[in-house]
Amino acid sequence: MKLRAPIASVIVPAAALIGLALAGPALHAQPAPAVVANQLSLSASASVDVVNDLLVISFATQREGPDAASVQAQLMQALEAALAEARKAARPGQVDISTGNFSVHPRYGAKGEPTKWQGSVELRAEGRDFGALTQLVGRIHTLSVSQVSHRLSREAQDKAEAEASAQAIARFRRQADAYAKGFGFGRVSLRAVEVSASGSTGPPMPRFRAAAAGEMAMASALPVAAGTSEVSVVVSGSVQMLE
Repeated sequence: MKLRAPIASVIVPAAALIGLALAGPALHAQPAPAVVANQLSLSASASVDVVNDLLVISFATQREGPDAASVQAQLMQALEAALAEARKAARPGQVDISTGNFSVHPRYGAKGEPTKWQGSVELRAEGRDFGALTQLVGRIHTLSVSQVSHRLSREAQDKAEAEASAQAIARFRRQADAYAKGFGFGRVSLRAVEVSASGSTGPPMPRFRAAAAGEMAMASALPVAAGTSEVSVVVSGSVQMLE
């Protein structure tokens, strides 16, 4: 026969149980945030317009054929010829050349069977030398212009952000002082601040359809106008108004 160990039991008075139940919510309650008197929250912004210093020209073409291999061979031939011409003008920072999307995919008929293959290829030229870049348009004949755009370089973006930041910070301080005086205080002390920047380019330039084999490319340089980009900075935060 196996002997069972005695089971100890503890009797808790009903009053104690009621006290624990009442104390339960208080154990999990979070302390209310302290209210800071005479604190002012505000924001100020500034923006500057900067002339775009980079020109981006994308070249592209499309090919079709009865099989993927022939389409790929045609695209490779067109790209290699365009690269050979573009590399003659390449200079780091002034004219930078890079390849883009290269794709070959089937076209399906009514019954779901592949009837032919279609592919496209892209080449991108970007830099500060607008003259050399626009001259490429007349020298590359195996690809045509698919898109033209302008943007800011990292150096121009940083310089514009610094200028806009200085203006926004000055406005933030002027507003803080003016509001504090309006409420009867003599000065302010900065508590927290956040600075955010954003840039937006001007309206995009026209997008062109990629030419297929046999279509004529542009015969001369492409006329372009750089336009401007707007760089904005917002300064937001809180200050303590002091006597």
